[in-house]
Amino acid sequence: MDMQALTFDLVATSFLNHLAIERGLSVHTIAAYRRDLAKFENFLNGKALQDLQPQTIADFEMALKAALASPASINRINSTLRSFFKHALSEFGIANPTFEISPSQSNRRLPKALTVEQIMSLINVAYRESEPITLRDQAMIELLYSSGARVSELVGINLADIAKSQSADGEITTLKLRGKGSKERIVPLGSFATKAITDYSIRIRPMLAARNAQANPALFLNSRGGRLTRQSAWNMVMKAAKNAGIDIHVSPHVFRHSYATHLLDGGADIRVVQELLGHASVTTTQIYTLITIDKVRESYSLAHPRARG
Repeated sequence: MDMQALTFDLVATSFLNHLAIERGLSVHTIAAYRRDLAKFENFLNGKALQDLQPQTIADFEMALKAALASPASINRINSTLRSFFKHALSEFGIANPTFEISPSQSNRRLPKALTVEQIMSLINVAYRESEPITLRDQAMIELLYSSGARVSELVGINLADIAKSQSADGEITTLKLRGKGSKERIVPLGSFATKAITDYSIRIRPMLAARNAQANPALFLNSRGGRLTRQSAWNMVMKAAKNAGIDIHVSPHVFRHSYATHLLDGGADIRVVQELLGHASVTTTQIYTLITIDKVRESYSLAHPRARG
């Protein structure tokens, strides 16, 4: 191909199609890549990709820092550029100017976990007798905490994803979740979440499903009988937090953090937690151990007579 015809948009489109078709990444992940590339394209201001040097990448990083981008954001954008130019080299023969990029040090931000009491409060206020549809909201919060599901996984659950199976300890309920990169995993559901889902499925879901002429396989339906959206799930959680009087920021992802933290606090093996969360690497899961270590350190400093000077 003529190098003069290699526009940024052409290479970027090829790269994003590669992510979607060959790597099977979700639309949300691809949207994040697209946003990172848009920032880089805006910085280049028409400069051709084949003319870029490592200094251009360094200048772009300096511009991000000047714009007060966090180290974590800069690392993510650099990762995007490394993948982008690797694709550009293999598909179009464009030299890779990112080989000198090294990840910047970022402070690992500990996920905030709710207490069991806070979660119980959220579950209790989610259902209001005057609004029967809120039985669905209560079931969603129970499921978020019982499974560690991401919000995208939650709204993607279908009725057929819930199953019963026999174990040495009796019958258990399992849930299939579709995670990042279309990876599937099976997680067990606790008895409280199972009961909440059953109550919703029997008492509320048939009424919602009847409002749509076409059958919808989704477990959680909106008031029109369609699949609930991620934004609706966010709004429901934030409303429950407000009604529970919890003044810290609460999002659906907080339940995932709480799920992991409480499992580790209870003695669960980190490899098991990794599998339940769907993390590709145990390194990602290990950030939760920092929370439990902090709790141990705090207890030690308060209880041991020789812990403090």
